[in-house]
Amino acid sequence: MEAIHEERVTAWFTENIEGVRPPLRFELIAGGRSNLTFRVTDASGQRFALRRPPLSHVLPTAHDMAREHRVIAALGPTSVPVPPALGYCGDEAVNGQPFYVMGFVEGRVIRDAAAARSLDPASRRRAGLALADVLVEIHAVDPDAVGLGDLGRREGYIQRQLRRWQEQFTRSQMLTRRPVPAMAEVHARLGRRVPPQGPPAIVHGDYRLDNALLDDTGEVLAVLDWEICTLGDPLADVGLLNVYWTEEGEDDLLLVEPPTQVPGFPSREEIMARYASGSGRDLGQLDFYVAFGYWKLACILEGVYARYLGGAGGGDQSDFAGYADKVVTLAERALAVTEGL
Repeated sequence: MEAIHEERVTAWFTENIEGVRPPLRFELIAGGRSNLTFRVTDASGQRFALRRPPLSHVLPTAHDMAREHRVIAALGPTSVPVPPALGYCGDEAVNGQPFYVMGFVEGRVIRDAAAARSLDPASRRRAGLALADVLVEIHAVDPDAVGLGDLGRREGYIQRQLRRWQEQFTRSQMLTRRPVPAMAEVHARLGRRVPPQGPPAIVHGDYRLDNALLDDTGEVLAVLDWEICTLGDPLADVGLLNVYWTEEGEDDLLLVEPPTQVPGFPSREEIMARYASGSGRDLGQLDFYVAFGYWKLACILEGVYARYLGGAGGGDQSDFAGYADKVVTLAERALAVTEGL
């Protein structure tokens, strides 16, 4: 199987995951545009989830499996819903890249409008409010108390993020080889207007509806995709959630019919109010974080597009080419928001 050396990975499972019974069956879970996630089923029907980086063109500091495993292991005992962390393999001789294994959580991923319509309107509303509530819980965790106090530096978060994502964007453009003029101007404007930052919190880094597993009533069973989690300004998560939470009549940001435009979900304003009420944080400068969210998402999608050009999609190659136009759209939206800062 592409991306899995079944014999060596099975041997690793046998040695490191308690109670596993080979042979193992590996199935790529559809939908991933970055790291690859596999459903692993053993001979007794037990299921696990295995996460590994893309097949090639892995940018420096991206797709950090050790980091993601460490975070969910640390958050396991807290009120933040995460899958059980079962094991990490840093030996690249096993499967070409590091990977980790977690418990398989059965739930709904609401990635598009069709998936959203599988929930009734009351469950859609509950899902939106629950997503805000869980973000409050994430930002309330004391990093030192859970062993994550050294996950990142505690000062200058936004400045570091601007530098890091600009570097990633530049590396991606070595493959895409096309101009996106607005990106440089947004980067400069954001750098000149960074708000004062409060006490650092655990920042997920890519917090959105389809990075959560839901039950049939809309409650959050588990938050996924912690690969770029760090310590920093929690309002960065809020701004990015605002970016993803498109409403009826707005253009889609990705290549799917947006789930949050289906009737029943709370409005963007309600989501922000729910977070502000639960966290006690002032959202008066949210526009800065929204602009940063658009710009950062453009950097991420340029990386996705670069991997597509390099043939590293991991089996699901549909629609990747459209990401090129989406990067331009996101950059222009970020530029428009910065006009009012």
